[in-house]
Amino acid sequence: MASLSLSKVRKSFGETHIIHGVDLEIGNGEFVVFVGPSGCGKSTLLRMIAGLESVSDGTITIGGRDVTKLDPSERGVAMVFQSYALYPHMSVRDNIGFGLRMNGMPRAEVERKVAEAASALHLTELLDRKPKQLSGGQRQRVAIGRAIVRQPDVFLFDEPLSNLDAELRVQMRLEIARLHTELAATMIYVTHDQVEAMTLADKIVVLRAGRVEQAGTPLALYDDPANLFVAGFIGSPRMNFMRARQDENGVIRLTDHGNAEVSLSLGSGPQPGRDLLLGIRPEHFGPNLPVRLSVMVDLVEHLGGASYAYVGSGSSHPLTLEMREGRNVVRGTALETGFDPARAFLFDATSGERIR
Repeated sequence: MASLSLSKVRKSFGETHIIHGVDLEIGNGEFVVFVGPSGCGKSTLLRMIAGLESVSDGTITIGGRDVTKLDPSERGVAMVFQSYALYPHMSVRDNIGFGLRMNGMPRAEVERKVAEAASALHLTELLDRKPKQLSGGQRQRVAIGRAIVRQPDVFLFDEPLSNLDAELRVQMRLEIARLHTELAATMIYVTHDQVEAMTLADKIVVLRAGRVEQAGTPLALYDDPANLFVAGFIGSPRMNFMRARQDENGVIRLTDHGNAEVSLSLGSGPQPGRDLLLGIRPEHFGPNLPVRLSVMVDLVEHLGGASYAYVGSGSSHPLTLEMREGRNVVRGTALETGFDPARAFLFDATSGERIR
């Protein structure tokens, strides 16, 4: 395992700029997740670290060694892809050990490493099977085993669970988290699923349009988002946003909810007429709280432990309200709810920047 550093890393295809000067430090043994919407550059950035994409500008170092221009085989990394890429005519045993045999490792050493990886991944009883005899989750574990036996400095995962069903995704997330703990390895994991990011990561790197919007621990991003994009992307269900404006006295009012007053101070001082967005998470709504709202419920989703009421679904800023005691709320219900201003976030409606 090793630390990894990206300094002013850029990627361009002709005049088209894909990655815009990324600076990032990943610690020894850290589990880092790149997350963002499709097309944000997360997989391209991972492939640049792996050496599968060239770097247009900047420097990548692994364990203090400049690997920017090295071939993938010289970087000390192992990559697990979305597709399993297993040899269908080979057994699990041969698939896991194939790379080691190609590098001339003695047979006995290959067998030992394969057995260790199979034990860690609960594949020992499946070593003589062919890929077609395995489930999707088992195939992905074989692909991970092929990476483990190489004992790389850095593990790279490119959306490895995308082909699995929901139940298997949860199971494999637990397997990967357990492996990270047991191997104490440096891992970089790419996903568009922010739930995966929140459950796996020591550090999340949120990307948009080839730029790092924010990096930090999962709870730091959840509790203290830097801007509107991060606030809306991290969290499931996503944060609610309500249109707001400062009046001539500097008071913040919710323009779509009867000009309800929100007692928040802006560090930049009063700017009458300024368009704002106020963010509040679904779980922070409830009765008898300072800012009161009257809403009409469009739909209720009962999930057992919690229920979610959807409000204003046809508007540009619909609301999702979590209700722990919401079993009696039905569609068409007039609901009195509210929130504590201390739980709210303010954003500039034009720039999306957080106002503190």
